[in-house]
Amino acid sequence: MSDAIRKQAESVLAGFQEPYLGCDLVSARTVKEVTAEEGRVRVRLGLGYPAGDWAPELERRLAEELRALPGVAGAEVQAAIEIVPHVVQRGTKRLAEVKNVIAVASGKGGVGKSTLAVNLALALQADGARVGILDADIYGPSQPRMLGCHGRPDTVDGKSLTPLVSYRLQSMSIGYLVDEETPTIWRGPMVSSALQQLLNDTAWEGLDYLVIDLPPGTGDIQLTMAQKIPVSGSIIVTTPQDIALLDARKALKMFEKVKVTVLGIVENMSVYICPRCGHEARLFGEGGGERIARQYDAALLGSVPLDPAVRDGADNGRPTVAMAPDSELAAGYREIARRAAARLSLQARDYSGSFPRIVVQGGQEGAPGGRIRKEG
Repeated sequence: MSDAIRKQAESVLAGFQEPYLGCDLVSARTVKEVTAEEGRVRVRLGLGYPAGDWAPELERRLAEELRALPGVAGAEVQAAIEIVPHVVQRGTKRLAEVKNVIAVASGKGGVGKSTLAVNLALALQADGARVGILDADIYGPSQPRMLGCHGRPDTVDGKSLTPLVSYRLQSMSIGYLVDEETPTIWRGPMVSSALQQLLNDTAWEGLDYLVIDLPPGTGDIQLTMAQKIPVSGSIIVTTPQDIALLDARKALKMFEKVKVTVLGIVENMSVYICPRCGHEARLFGEGGGERIARQYDAALLGSVPLDPAVRDGADNGRPTVAMAPDSELAAGYREIARRAAARLSLQARDYSGSFPRIVVQGGQEGAPGGRIRKEG
């Protein structure tokens, strides 16, 4: 009897479509254990992304479906969050204190990429992850202002920089090291070197995700990132207008060529809603993000309206997700963050940190007196 109930429970799990993963729980490899004893079913799930308040809701819905099965006297579902490292492009090595790097990019400027990046990072954090953000725009850093974070990074050992923290978000930017009004007049190789130093010489602490706010375009910094920075996935930001879509395609194709997974597309400034009368106006066209997502078989992670509150918050160091967490705008950012992180969780895992390093001491391996030692 218990075996029959367990099989019925497994069928329920196989038929449950998880909205953020976009597939059933069994196909997503989230089911860790299913037991049935004396008519009571217990299910243990491992979600590979920060699910926030969706996790208890998922537990409730599944428990209801399981209790409806014939012969089931009770059901208990536990959905734990298990964020693990995922594979990065060939030739790069994962950072010791960073499980996953997510690059936020756009083909052109003026599409709200940096605002999206900081709110995405804060949304991941609000849902339970440990998150940092790296401002990779050496020429025009904006994250210090958006986070309302100023000052110089400290160093403990004289070699690495301690990230500044704002809204519990670890951050690093060239803007912390130079005056806001001082132009950075550097050639491409210097900029690429500075980016690598900001990434590798920052003492990040136990991050599940590091969000990199890339400068617009497909130039030196993007190439450096693709070749030398371990990126788990990327997000393309665009507006609905045709000229922005043309450049978004270039960014998308660039990531494809360098073998970096595109997690999806975000359509920013999709609609303007008048704060006085509620009238909706499509100032930059309509449906552009959906068209490019369909053309390149990519996911449309979500659309963000053009709202003065978002702009005002970014300009004054009061990002929307942090300052208005219960707003409709913040809920939209959390939906985008969950979809992106959930899609990343379906990628292959990186097991490189799971195996110990073998060191031969006191002679050659196999020779008399030689000793093999495991590290890690």
